[in-house]
Amino acid sequence: MCVGVPMRLVEIDYPFGVAEAKGVRRNIGLQLLPEGEIKIGDYVIVHVGFAIEKLDKREADEIWKGYEELLGLMEEGDA
Repeated sequence: MCVGVPMRLVEIDYPFGVAEAKGVRRNIGLQLLPEGEIKIGDYVIVHVGFAIEKLDKREADEIWKGYEELLGLMEEGDA
């Protein structure tokens, strides 16, 4: 199973950048997105260290909500 993580861009030095989610920062590759279409503050899906898609904050929040619900269900199964 492959999972992409929504993260917010906090630094850009194309073709690389730094993205943050839930207080965690990661160095990422931006080569798969056109340089002129991304800026600091944008949300992207990060998969295996690369930003693969730009999305808006609403979409990022919805994805995180789904992940949190899934984690809650998994924790209930362990109880």
